[in-house]
Amino acid sequence: MEETEKRAEPQLIATVHGVPETGSEAPLFSCGCSSCGTAPSSGAPHGAIPAEGSQTAEVASSSTATCNTAPKTARLRAAAPWVRYGAAILLALAAELSHAFPGPVVELSGIPAGFLSAALALLAIAITGLKTYRAGLAAALRRTLNMNALMSIAVTGAIILQYWSEAAMVMVLFSLSERIEQLSLQRADNAVRKLLDIKPETALALQADGSWQTVPVARVALDAMIRVLPGERVPLDGTVIEGSSWVDQSPLTGESVPQEKSAGDRVFAGTLNQDGALQVRVTATAGDTELAHIVRLMEQARRNKSATQRFVDRFATYYTPVVVVAALLTAVVPPLVWGFQWTDWIYRALVLLIIACPCALVISTPITVVSGLTAAARAGILVKGGIHLERAGTITHLVLDKTGTLTQGRPVITDVHLFTRNTADVYQSVALLGAHSTHPLARAAAHFAGQQGRASGPLPEAGPDNGARDVSAVPGKGVQGTVAGARWLLGSARFLEEQGIPMAPASDVLSAAGKQGCAVVCVARDAELVALFSAADPLKPTSSDAVEALHAMGVRLVLMSGDLPQTAALIAKRVGIDEVHGGVLPPDKVARVVALQAQNGRSRALVAMAGDGMNDAPALAQSDLGIAMGAMGTGVAVESASVVLMDDDLRKIPFLIRLSRRTRRILAENIAIALGIKALFFGLTLSGHGSMWMAVFADMGASLLVIALGLRLLRYGFRDRAQFSHHLGWH
Repeated sequence: MEETEKRAEPQLIATVHGVPETGSEAPLFSCGCSSCGTAPSSGAPHGAIPAEGSQTAEVASSSTATCNTAPKTARLRAAAPWVRYGAAILLALAAELSHAFPGPVVELSGIPAGFLSAALALLAIAITGLKTYRAGLAAALRRTLNMNALMSIAVTGAIILQYWSEAAMVMVLFSLSERIEQLSLQRADNAVRKLLDIKPETALALQADGSWQTVPVARVALDAMIRVLPGERVPLDGTVIEGSSWVDQSPLTGESVPQEKSAGDRVFAGTLNQDGALQVRVTATAGDTELAHIVRLMEQARRNKSATQRFVDRFATYYTPVVVVAALLTAVVPPLVWGFQWTDWIYRALVLLIIACPCALVISTPITVVSGLTAAARAGILVKGGIHLERAGTITHLVLDKTGTLTQGRPVITDVHLFTRNTADVYQSVALLGAHSTHPLARAAAHFAGQQGRASGPLPEAGPDNGARDVSAVPGKGVQGTVAGARWLLGSARFLEEQGIPMAPASDVLSAAGKQGCAVVCVARDAELVALFSAADPLKPTSSDAVEALHAMGVRLVLMSGDLPQTAALIAKRVGIDEVHGGVLPPDKVARVVALQAQNGRSRALVAMAGDGMNDAPALAQSDLGIAMGAMGTGVAVESASVVLMDDDLRKIPFLIRLSRRTRRILAENIAIALGIKALFFGLTLSGHGSMWMAVFADMGASLLVIALGLRLLRYGFRDRAQFSHHLGWH
């Protein structure tokens, strides 16, 4: 019955969220009480709804009910295995008492002690060991010596030798440890699957007739308009068109502080809208949201084993047969060669088989790696596999892109020089003309001018009725048009010179801006220079802290940028980067990464690369660890990288390195513990001091210990800057 239930579990669907829970212990019917917001189905037990896809699922959505039966049933189902294990342990203990005190047992029960001990032991084995026996038989037929096969051989041998109570306790404790390991892995797995729980299934979408209707997210198209009310989760990625609110993005980015969102800002599926209604234009369909990408990449990450995990798997394939041969020789050689007692040495061989079970060794790596991946995901760091998590702690060099990685990636106006007293006229005209340009410098000037000149209203949209006439853009140079009867030019100094505008008054400003790494937007009216807007791509507030932490970890930093060498050098100096290369084209970045990798000779430097643009993708792929800026990064960069920072916070790179080093340390500790305990009990058994009880307790204890050590990583995270700084060693 238990095996049948387990085979059926992967097909069950958690209907509350509409997400398949492969391998979980979801019941066939889920609770239909008002607390979970679902309705009972027609023909289903009271308080339950059928799994998605059944014939009664449609009926289920049309009624409501309140029940208390379903939660009690679920609790009983959850408690049933533990009741079974408890009963089996009591039976095994009773079998041991029958063996230890045969006289009182016969007097009290009238049953021969040996017969009663055997009956109790066999009953305990039947309660918990049938699944192990079936699995062990199947493995033996495949000629595979796995844990179930070893345990089945050992217990069968103990029964033949009439060690009834020990055979029972070995099987019971083995089954109990397997159950605990399963629940521990499920705990780590569920920490990842919680991402699925935040995925909304419906969206309030604008219809063609102007009405708002709730529809499944799968039916919402690109560029559709949706409305997100306070307290609701954002159903799809999009751009805010109307409204303002604070949005909790912690499930995706790890940011502990809600972010303010207003018109023009991006919002992501699964984030929680807190206090204001938002109208959003959809930019990604249901299967292409950031949340969907995270879930897919986490599934991929779980399949990509770490180097340590692959080593342990290979080691276990050789280790188990070697120990089985050693146990066989232990059972045969001493009696044949030296005439020792067969029963004694066969018993020792069976003990060796129990010790040989690689439970602790095999479980030590996956649970640690999954816990580490989950801790990273909770912090807004998406690592695409255990191999990348381990590698992060070994990098010696980190190559950084400038724009969008160290800097914000959006130019802002830092200074304005006016050559006229009519400032309102300048600001209004720059705002109007800039609305017609797609160049980031022009848009930055327009945005600044709109804030200064018309702070109470939004920037005008480009169009025929916004006050600008005869507007034309000159690609790569600027934009020109007529505002209030005057001819205006907005663009580079070279563009204005080509139009015959004298630039002598601006020579000092242009020279100073160049030395500071700033770009200048020049503004002219009727052939006269009237204003200069200095623009710069500001550093991210977190860049300096990240560089400081990386230096403390012994990582050498290299800046590679396509910007002018003097601009790149200025940025590198501000944050304290060791080496800088400006004017670097994408192919040059790849070549320089290769050169860095060859610097350490035989040992080879391990180079990580952090970038956000399409031009960074080749270098990200070439590096030993590619790190993409998820929020600002292009799709190509994100796909090429091994690690994605969901909120572009560079401080999370040193956090990842520290998490990686701790993961590697726990992996080494777990392997040493598992092998050390086995070596100790091998020696005790061969010297005649070991027993089956001792062996199974040692194996179970080692398994539980490595599980506990691995699960510690689930607590490794941060909620605020103070906690984050503590993990990085800042004070």
